[in-house]
Amino acid sequence: MLKYAYNMLVYGTEPIELGIARLAKFGYDYAEIVGEPTEISAAQYGQALSKHNMPVSSIVSIYTPERDLVSSNPAIRANTVAYIKGNVDFAAELGAKIVTLTPTACMKIKPEVDIEQEWAWAVAGAREAAQYAFDHGVRLALEPWNRYESYLVNRLDQSIRMVDEVDNPGIGVMADTFHMSIEDKDIPGAIRSAGKRLAHVHLADSNRAAPGEGFLDFTPIVEAIRDVNYQGVCSFELLPAAGDIWGVLQGGKAPEFLDPYTESAIKYMKNIEKSLGMSDVK
Repeated sequence: MLKYAYNMLVYGTEPIELGIARLAKFGYDYAEIVGEPTEISAAQYGQALSKHNMPVSSIVSIYTPERDLVSSNPAIRANTVAYIKGNVDFAAELGAKIVTLTPTACMKIKPEVDIEQEWAWAVAGAREAAQYAFDHGVRLALEPWNRYESYLVNRLDQSIRMVDEVDNPGIGVMADTFHMSIEDKDIPGAIRSAGKRLAHVHLADSNRAAPGEGFLDFTPIVEAIRDVNYQGVCSFELLPAAGDIWGVLQGGKAPEFLDPYTESAIKYMKNIEKSLGMSDVK
């Protein structure tokens, strides 16, 4: 039986309690929240989480040009490690077990220097952050992004390579089915190749909408997740098809990502579990 979360990033600027109440209403096991602890503290989440008995599974890190593990500017690299450590502290305070990590700033698609040097910087920064995470009972999840959002780690085999080079129990690989639908030839096979390294899963269809809204076949994906004995959480990270994603979300212009997709996503996946005879699915 899989455990499910929903990334509250897509709820935009609505009050925190409304989003958490929505997750509780539709039977989610966890909330997944954005890692900006200087903007919204753990205490601000605490009351709503307690009211609805909703734990936090994971913290999604936001990688801006000032948060780039492979920047040619050493101050930016240091700032990025500090940001990840801050999200680890945030996770530990909330009881979350996962913090996401991607080595480049989002939408940075060209290296600044030799790519092998950037890879080495990424490994070094991830190793420092992973040790900090391990010391605080948290695990980093290294997420590949597709070629239109990054250039260094695009596929799951690249994430596996980097995690193996970091060689620390405080980091594992992350599978995101949207990115994988662009970059990985065989999504279930890639998940199986991760094996025990699999630390976190993001679910979204080929168009980044709720499962069932695109062309991905999630049955073999669920089978692969089951086959590697994954014990973590599967979180829906859904985003609108728009050039200005943040403007759409902040402006409340994607209402389908509220109740409609929050409800349909978990129902769709639980129906797949039921069809596969997975235990305790009703």
